[in-house]
Amino acid sequence: MPETAEHIVKSYDNELKRLSALITSMGGMVESQVAMACAAVLDRDSEAAHRAVEADAKVDGLEREVEQFVIRLLALRQPMAQDLRLIFASLKMTGDLERIGDYAANVAKRSLVLAQFSVPYTLSGLAHMSRLVQENLKLIIDAIGEKDSEKALQVWRSDAAIDEIYDALFRELITYMMEDPRNITPCTHLLFIAKNLERIGDHATNIAELVYYAERGEPLSDIRPKSDSSYSAVARPKRDE
Repeated sequence: MPETAEHIVKSYDNELKRLSALITSMGGMVESQVAMACAAVLDRDSEAAHRAVEADAKVDGLEREVEQFVIRLLALRQPMAQDLRLIFASLKMTGDLERIGDYAANVAKRSLVLAQFSVPYTLSGLAHMSRLVQENLKLIIDAIGEKDSEKALQVWRSDAAIDEIYDALFRELITYMMEDPRNITPCTHLLFIAKNLERIGDHATNIAELVYYAERGEPLSDIRPKSDSSYSAVARPKRDE
């Protein structure tokens, strides 16, 4: 291979590695943000809440950096086949990661309001849900860095468990609200927090589909496992803002 051509190939490979590093870095930021938001709720940690909210701007900034990097790659390199799939998937992943960051910030904000109320019932269900969400998020970020379609498939299949916990929490919190009107305000905030966590799980599943597609060149053919029966009681919100 001529020296000039070899240099171009090496430069292109470095750019693809740089893109992967940016996505992984963004994933790490979001993972930390979600962990802080969960701690803010479960431990009534106001400092963690403020840090989670402040981190959102950094996540947004990194999303813009990735978008600009991808546009440059598409314009200058004209990628094909697997490279094109990787770049396309990376661009969509940043959107999902940015939304996860938004939901984490929403959870943190609501935790500050929730801390003003006495909650006379256990948050064990919410704690369990937050653990599963964080485990899935960590696993899918690992899958991105390792280009591991099997880990992506594992995340994709486990989303139903998160939905089942959300359904149980929804029914439980509605019951508390019916039993005592004083529970309405704190339970409403907890409902929004639970829905935000459920949506974080959904976006992790979106990313799982993208990782799988980028690595295998074909979409997941099965219907995504879902188990959210709360639709019968309320309309599904797109986001909590």
